Amino acid sequence: MRAESTPALWWRVWNGLRGTNTTTLTEKDVPVPDLTGKWIIISGSNNGVGFEAAKKFAKAGANLILACRDPPPTEQHPNAAVAECKELASSASHESIIEWWEIDMADLSSVESFAQRWLATELPLDILCNNAGMPPTPVPVRTKDALEILHQVNFLSHVLLTHRLLPALASASEPRIICTTSCFQFFGAYDLAHFNCEEGMLGSSYANNKLYFQMWVAEMSRRLLLHPSYKHITINGVHPGYVYTGIWDNPRPEAGKTLHFRFFKSLASWFAISPEQGSVGIVYAATSEEFAGNREVQGVGVLGGKGGGHYINRVWDAEPMPYCNDEEARLEVWRKAGEELKLKERGLDGIL
Repeated sequence: MRAESTPALWWRVWNGLRGTNTTTLTEKDVPVPDLTGKWIIISGSNNGVGFEAAKKFAKAGANLILACRDPPPTEQHPNAAVAECKELASSASHESIIEWWEIDMADLSSVESFAQRWLATELPLDILCNNAGMPPTPVPVRTKDALEILHQVNFLSHVLLTHRLLPALASASEPRIICTTSCFQFFGAYDLAHFNCEEGMLGSSYANNKLYFQMWVAEMSRRLLLHPSYKHITINGVHPGYVYTGIWDNPRPEAGKTLHFRFFKSLASWFAISPEQGSVGIVYAATSEEFAGNREVQGVGVLGGKGGGHYINRVWDAEPMPYCNDEEARLEVWRKAGEELKLKERGLDGIL
């Protein structure tokens, strides 16, 4: 534990509460540019903020791949999401390609298959939205990859997918990677001894993983800038807001019984923003000039752009946990993620 990097509790609570900002944002406040011809992959896009973001991308003319698992009956099927996105694109006079490609973030072989399918198209990837996620569970659940399921779905699978798709992103002119992190990072603990959410840490695993994800975003940004082939790729983390989505209505059965889950669900039902409002942050981070890179450094966006490695609270640039600015701490998270994913054995260890 790096105690010198741990901010005071009041600071963490204050910044965590800033994530509950419920300001209503309209299309006039946050316009979406024309995305005709752009290719976007967005995971977890059959429901919630991912689906609402996909609808905005479709209406703006983008070609879309909805990266989703074959869901349980409690969730909207991706085929229905594709149909609605196609209708929105058509109503805006766009002839976009919009498809569902199956990916199971709880299965690393599925992530690999998805990535190889995209690479086989030899198409440039303009925007990758690492959005899929799940709520915490009160008991450890191991995947076939021997990883705790929340740790894998919310963090590690996105790391693997991003590494695999770097060649496709590099071939785009102004590529961006958007990672759905969270204001819950401020309640996370930098505790690498329990990096894989070992039993006894499940109550804080969600917050911990959001912290690790934002730290990884900062480290990835630094490494992209140092690589001649990747320095034009911009990556940012975004907190879409405190959103009332289907996660609260259809939790894992054992999660729904816990006191803290019921408490936060009750708060969300009264104070949270809608999935449509939550999607604004993802779309803004993916398309705005404000969070594009600096042309002289990263080769994208407008001169004086903010570049990558940021934490965006809905649509506002915000300060992340201090660990994100701690090079040693970031490197430890980077290495730990690489070890758990066996990136060296996958031939991905030395690309950045």
